[in-house]
Amino acid sequence: AMRALAAPLTRVLAPPTRAYSRGARGRARIAAMNTTKTPPHDGDVEPWYPIGTPGVPWTKAQREEWRASVEAPKRSYADEVLAKLEPLKSRYDVFKYGALPYDADDPERYPLFAVRTRGFDPSNGKPCVLVTGGVHGYETSGVQGAIRFLETRCEDFVDDFNVLVAPCVSPWGYERVQRWNALAVDPNRSFADRHADESKFLGAVVDAQGVGTWMVHVDLHETTDTDETEFRPAKAARDGEYIAPDVIPDGFYTVGNSEDPKPDFQREIIAAVSEVTHIAPSVDGKIIGEPVTQPGVINYPVRALGLCASVTNAEYVTTTEVYPDSPKCTDDQCNDAQVAAVVAALTHVKRVEKI
Repeated sequence: AMRALAAPLTRVLAPPTRAYSRGARGRARIAAMNTTKTPPHDGDVEPWYPIGTPGVPWTKAQREEWRASVEAPKRSYADEVLAKLEPLKSRYDVFKYGALPYDADDPERYPLFAVRTRGFDPSNGKPCVLVTGGVHGYETSGVQGAIRFLETRCEDFVDDFNVLVAPCVSPWGYERVQRWNALAVDPNRSFADRHADESKFLGAVVDAQGVGTWMVHVDLHETTDTDETEFRPAKAARDGEYIAPDVIPDGFYTVGNSEDPKPDFQREIIAAVSEVTHIAPSVDGKIIGEPVTQPGVINYPVRALGLCASVTNAEYVTTTEVYPDSPKCTDDQCNDAQVAAVVAALTHVKRVEKI
């Protein structure tokens, strides 16, 4: 989810705008969270998070309390991600680029893997492409969509592009269905100085490819009901802020780089994804509080915010946002929407740049 979450918001005492669907999958996602957490805000006031003192930033001990409350894994990175990379070794270079240091007893519990098209070489005349998923571990289709792209469509582009895919940047968060890493840090706000382990390792492997100028970076995300029921309240508690209820967009949208938004590029992605799942409508001309520049598109200053979308100097950059909790789409459609976005991005660039 791309909400900037940078400035404290004013507390409001009015009933919140409908912020989540309460569909079956939305309820299941909430149920997957630790049950001691704050319930969804159905009342007049945003409830306080159960860790910390309202209006006071968390101490180190409170960050550790948060980690203890979410430590039990809800799913398996080994079974759902690493096992799917194994068959790809016959078609791509699959390699380890680090390991997250979050298990003192097993330093290799969270190995980080990337997948690269064979013959990847910045000097071979092919433009270079980066696809990232799972920067926020709880955003499932970002991970599974990246893998599905490798399984089904990536080979369609190997004659024209060098492609590097990092399908699960935050495996600790993936296992726990969490936005943050184990230190209560948002990896997708850490790329300016790469202060999180997730951004440090991803930045290092991107740099190691020796690419002067990347052509495309597609960063695969979701905006979920738990952004409103869990993660925004958690962030407000951690930072000692107040928050007001907000609206979760019901549908897919993209986030362009406000420094170079490439509107035609974003438009083509939206058009392709609209064949798979519905596009998020705006509310008062905005999506997640940002002005809509065209249907289903907003822009962020990705470098200033330290977003993963700034990890390269790519000419064409987009962040996808799938809404997985909608009763209008299935998990497969969410994954397929991510694939459609990547395919549309590469198809557009191939045509425009005459590759």
